[in-house]
Amino acid sequence: MDVERETGNEEGEIVLEIKDLTFGYTKERILYRDFSLTVKRGQIVTILGPSGSGKSTLFELIAGNLKPMAGTIKRAPFSQIFQDPYSSFHPTYTILDQIADVAETEGIDSLCEQMGFDGSLLYKRSHELSGGQLQRASILRALLMKPKLLLADEPTSALDNLIQLDVMKLLIKTLQRVGILMITHDRDLAKWCSDEIVELR
Repeated sequence: MDVERETGNEEGEIVLEIKDLTFGYTKERILYRDFSLTVKRGQIVTILGPSGSGKSTLFELIAGNLKPMAGTIKRAPFSQIFQDPYSSFHPTYTILDQIADVAETEGIDSLCEQMGFDGSLLYKRSHELSGGQLQRASILRALLMKPKLLLADEPTSALDNLIQLDVMKLLIKTLQRVGILMITHDRDLAKWCSDEIVELR
């Protein structure tokens, strides 16, 4: 992959700050102990690790769906991009209807143009779009929610290599407005796009 981008935005606004996080589903199996992490606007920080290492659990903690045993999590308004775009859209409603359920659609045409997303696809249902088109729609929906933090859970794993590159280019274009915390198991992808890599074992 060969795309230029600015990295290491040291002066960016902090959009996620985790301090001294401890969490486990049982006292015998602690996934996080005194774990700290900061994400700033303009950065991609990537969580890398095998299945079962606690990557998705961290997102659940950030989203507030799980409570830490100790430590603090401070986050700016956030939205999520999910691993499987087909499971994140209802099959019987149009893409536009589902975006309008969670976000203001003012400016959607301009954003579609910036993302290279054909606006006519908004009036289709999820099964009428390819995986790459639907993941673009997922990013579009997430950005229209006006987050400062994007949580991207394996956002390219269900896509072929060329579409993966297109989707990552789109995410990189969003960095002027957001910070991104991304989960992946793809070490090469993490090295290519990340300002910081946090490896879980």
